Amino acid sequence: MAQLYFYYSAMNAGKSTTLLQSSFNYQERGMNPLIFTAAIDTRYGQGQVSSRIGLSVKAELFAPESDIYLDIQSLHQSKKVDCVLIDESQFLTKKQVNQLTDVVDKLNIPVLCYGLRTDFRGELFVGAQYLLAWADKLIELKTVCHCGRKANMVLRTDEQGVAIADGEQVEIGGNERYVSVCRKHYKKALETLEAVIS
Repeated sequence: MAQLYFYYSAMNAGKSTTLLQSSFNYQERGMNPLIFTAAIDTRYGQGQVSSRIGLSVKAELFAPESDIYLDIQSLHQSKKVDCVLIDESQFLTKKQVNQLTDVVDKLNIPVLCYGLRTDFRGELFVGAQYLLAWADKLIELKTVCHCGRKANMVLRTDEQGVAIADGEQVEIGGNERYVSVCRKHYKKALETLEAVIS
């Protein structure tokens, strides 16, 4: 029976690496995984899922206006899809998460989503919100703060490495813009920022 999975974490926990390993496992068994990534994220090239350890694979794209159910259904009709893997799933819309539940329930294809749970303000991304609400299985991938505790928050930083508290929710970037920290060090960074502004 197919299910909807949400693998979530802070940044740098190996979400894309885990996705690529899952894809390889399906291929190794002669099965056909279908990979999607967000069109907005072009850090490694358009339609590319890349991990920090150097693995990379081509992917289909989704944008906010994409009907992901129809895209998967069409590709499934031309060549059987055994599993759908979604990178950067925090960028899915509420409607697209609902469409993924239809992929599971109507097409009987398992869907594995990988993404961030919260943004740099500690607020849920829309895609993460509805995956947390509707997924059959929730799996936390863990990474560590510089202090050794579990990192469950993400700080956005400026060019000097100073925490930023305001701005648009979505600003694509990697280690040069974001750092994963524990809640204690997240709050400490924001308190330091407030003291500087005051």
